[in-house]
Amino acid sequence: WSSPRQPRARSSRRPPPETKKEREARLRRERVKLPPPQLQVRDRPAYQVDQLIPDPPEHALALTIDDGPDPDYTPAVLRLLDKYGTQASFCVVGVHAAAYPKLVRDIASAGHILVNHSYTHTLPFQTLSEKRIVWEITKTQQTIEKAAGVTPRLFRSPGGDWSRFIFRALASYGLEPLDWDVDPRDWARPGTRKITKRMLRARPGEIVLCHDGGGNRI
Repeated sequence: WSSPRQPRARSSRRPPPETKKEREARLRRERVKLPPPQLQVRDRPAYQVDQLIPDPPEHALALTIDDGPDPDYTPAVLRLLDKYGTQASFCVVGVHAAAYPKLVRDIASAGHILVNHSYTHTLPFQTLSEKRIVWEITKTQQTIEKAAGVTPRLFRSPGGDWSRFIFRALASYGLEPLDWDVDPRDWARPGTRKITKRMLRARPGEIVLCHDGGGNRI
C-alpha cells in the first residue's frame, strides 16, 4: 500500500515584469488600423459645455457622474436627481454595465445621458496598446447598446488620461472626448462638507465631476 500521489502545488511566483524593450515590441505588434473617422479628430477633450453644445442655455452646467452603475449608489443618485428635476450624464464603466444592465436601462429611461467610460477603467489608460484601447471603447459601446438600446456619443477616459491615438480612435467610432473642469475630489473621501463646498463653486458652462461608483464617497 502506498499513499496517493499529492497534487503538485502551483508555483506562486509571478512572471517577471516586461522590460522596456519587450513592452515596446508588444505595443508595435498590437497597433491597429482604424476605420475612417466619423467626426473631426480633436486635439483636446471638452472641458466646458460650450465645447460640446453650440449656444448652450445661459446658466447651464454639466453634472457628470462616473464609475457606475453601482447597485447601492446609482439608484440613490437617480432618486435625488428625480427629486430636483435634474438631468445628468452617467459615465458608465463597461464591466459594471454588463453586471447591472437594468441600472443602465434605468439611467436611460430617466432621461439621463450615457457616456462610455471604458470597459475596465484601467489606469494609466493612454499606456495601453492600441488594440486594447480600441477594445475598451468598442466593448463598452456594445455593452451599453445591449443593455439600454442607446449608443453613447461621448467618451471619458479613465483619470482624464488622453493621447493622440485615443482622440483618433474616438473620431473613428463617432465619439466626442469629455473631460471636466470642476473636481470636488469626492473619490478622496474628504467629507460631505468639503464635497458640497467644492461642487457649489461650479459656474455656468462648467463640467462637474462626481461619482456613483467606487464606494461611499461621504
